[in-house]
Amino acid sequence: MAAAAAILAPAANADNVHGIGADDHRSTNTSLREAAIESFQETAPEGLDDAVPHFAIFGRQGKFYLGIGGSVKLTVGEDWGAPLENPNNFTTSEITPAQPGSKERFHLSAQQSSLFVDFVAFPDNKNRISAYIGLNLLNNYVPVVQNAYVKWRGFKAGYDYTAFSDNAALPPTIDYEGPCGATPITVPTFTYTHSFGKADCLSATVGIELPQYSVTTGRETSTVTQSVPDVPISLRYRWNGGDDWVKLSAIARNLMYRDNAAARNVDILGWGVELSGTAAILPQLRGFWTAVYGRGVASYIQDLSGLGLDLTPSGDGATMKASPTWGGYAGLQYNFTDNVYASATYSHVRNYARSWSDRASETPFGDTYRYAQYAVANLFWDINSYISTGVEYIYGRRVNCDGKQAHCNRIQTMIQVSF
Repeated sequence: MAAAAAILAPAANADNVHGIGADDHRSTNTSLREAAIESFQETAPEGLDDAVPHFAIFGRQGKFYLGIGGSVKLTVGEDWGAPLENPNNFTTSEITPAQPGSKERFHLSAQQSSLFVDFVAFPDNKNRISAYIGLNLLNNYVPVVQNAYVKWRGFKAGYDYTAFSDNAALPPTIDYEGPCGATPITVPTFTYTHSFGKADCLSATVGIELPQYSVTTGRETSTVTQSVPDVPISLRYRWNGGDDWVKLSAIARNLMYRDNAAARNVDILGWGVELSGTAAILPQLRGFWTAVYGRGVASYIQDLSGLGLDLTPSGDGATMKASPTWGGYAGLQYNFTDNVYASATYSHVRNYARSWSDRASETPFGDTYRYAQYAVANLFWDINSYISTGVEYIYGRRVNCDGKQAHCNRIQTMIQVSF
C-alpha cells in the first residue's frame, strides 16, 4: 500500500501519490490534514488538547491515519513549608510535617515528557475504528502507559479515564495531578456512548470498570477479591458549538469484605454522583467546576485514592462501613491573547469516616485524612504550536482527624516542546 507522510502544521506537505495537479493536490492535502486533525482529536483522551500529533502517515486515499507525537517537558520548582518529594504530582494527601532542617526542597524533572501513537482506520466511514496508546516517564523515567484503548461506533475498550470523571473540565496546571478534588482516575474500562438531540448536543454513556478497592480493615475484618464491576453512567449536554458543557455522572459499586467472626462475606453498596463542566463566562473568561459526593467512592477522588477510605472500621472494628466523602473545585481562566492565558483554581476534599478504637486497624483513626485544601494560580505562554512555557504557584494543606496539619508551598516553571 502506498502511503504519504505529512506534517500536521499550517504548512503541510505530502508526496503526490494520486497523480493530481499542483493546485488540486494542495487543496486535497489541506482537506486531508483537517480531517486527520479532527479524527485525532476525537480519538485522544478527554482533556489532552496536546495529544494531536504534528506528524502523521496517511494511507492511500486517506483510508487510515497514523499519528506519532509527544512532548519533552522540563519543570523546575521549589517547595517550602512541608516539602513534597514528588516533583510532578502535588498531592495534598501526602503532605506531612517536615523533618527538622528539611523545610525546603528543590525540584528539577523531565518525567512529564510523553509519547503517544494515534491510529485511525476508515475515518470517513461509520465503521471507523481508532486506537490510542500514550505513555510518560512519571515512574522515575521508566516509560509507563497512561492510556491504551480502541474505539468503534461508540464503544471504547481498554485503559482510560473512568466514565465517572470529566477530565476535559480540568483547569490548566503545570502540576501533573491538578486539583485534589478532581476525579481523573484511569481504570480498565468498557463503555458505550450514544449522542442524540439537535447537532448531537446530548450524549449518554454507560459502562463497566475494574473495581477500585482501597479499605482499612479492623480487628474482625479482612479484604476479599471483588467479583462485581463498578458501573458508571453519565449524561452530558453541550452548547456553544460543543465548547461548553455540563455533565452529570453517577457510579454504583458493590464493595465486599470478610466478616471473620461470622465467617462470611458482607456486601456494601457504594455510590457517588458528580456534576462537572466548563463554560465561557465572558468572551475572554472561562469557568471550570466539579463537585462530587458519595459513600464508598474515595478511590475515585484522586487525593483519597489508595488511602483505604472506601470502607473503614466501625466502632470497635468488628464491622466496616462505606465512608461519606465529598470533593470538588472551581476555577477561572482568562485569555489575554490567543497564546497568553492565566488561571486560578481552588479545590477542597473532605472525608467523614467515623471514629474507631480498634488498635488492630491498618491506620489509627487520629492519623486518618479528614480534609485538604489546594489552591493554584498560573500564567502560560504558547510561544508557537511547538513550544510553550509557564509559571505557577501552589498552596496545599492536609488536616488529620486528630487536628494535626501540615502545609506546603510550591513555585515552579516549565518549558515544553511538542512534536
